[in-house]
Amino acid sequence: MEKDSCLAHFKKQYEPLRKKYKLPSFDDLNKEFEIEKIQERETDFILREIRKGVGEKVGAFLRFFEAVLNPVVAPAFIMAALKNFSNSDKEAIKENYQSLVEIELKSIKLDINYNEKTEAQFITQTFKTWQEIKPSLKVVIDSLSKVNVEGEKKRNSYMG
Repeated sequence: MEKDSCLAHFKKQYEPLRKKYKLPSFDDLNKEFEIEKIQERETDFILREIRKGVGEKVGAFLRFFEAVLNPVVAPAFIMAALKNFSNSDKEAIKENYQSLVEIELKSIKLDINYNEKTEAQFITQTFKTWQEIKPSLKVVIDSLSKVNVEGEKKRNSYMG
């Protein structure tokens, strides 16, 4: 099957599950968590695969925030940024980290016992939580970017 027809087939398989469990639309999930790549795997457990796809993105953000919270082996740009983070930035990082940890633990728990309904609940709740924390994640990333841009300007002015 061509990629487009595989994707269409995957969407068709997802649609009855979306209706049954009141899941987010395929397109909304795909925009946030790139679930279309799941179509490359053949499975009888679509919701489990979607949950794992959602978990990949959550896990990537979790690892990033772990580097920020425990910068022992963090990249130099994180170390520089931490010195200039406001208390509200630090608090946002801790809150986001906690939300991401909770999602990660729920996902791991689902790996122990498969249950379609529980997988669907996880996907719905994680999508909702992601929408809630996304603005805060953006603020933190913007703060990190701002600190690094300002630091780069200072470095360049010294070399000037």
